Amino acid sequence: MGTVKEIEQAISRLSLEDMRLVRDWLENQLEDRLEMTDEFKGRINSSEREKADGQRPRTR
Repeated sequence: MGTVKEIEQAISRLSLEDMRLVRDWLENQLEDRLEMTDEFKGRINSSEREKADGQRPRTR
């Protein structure tokens, strides 16, 4: 397996569409490993309040 640096270099050579596909895949991988901690629940609640107030919620 390549190092992070090698992976970064390979990703930088991808088309924009392929980068988006990699991003989506990586986000799904990270989401699958998240735990429903109190901090995470708080972030969800904060985003829901922002959305209800007409703001654009931050999802990261």
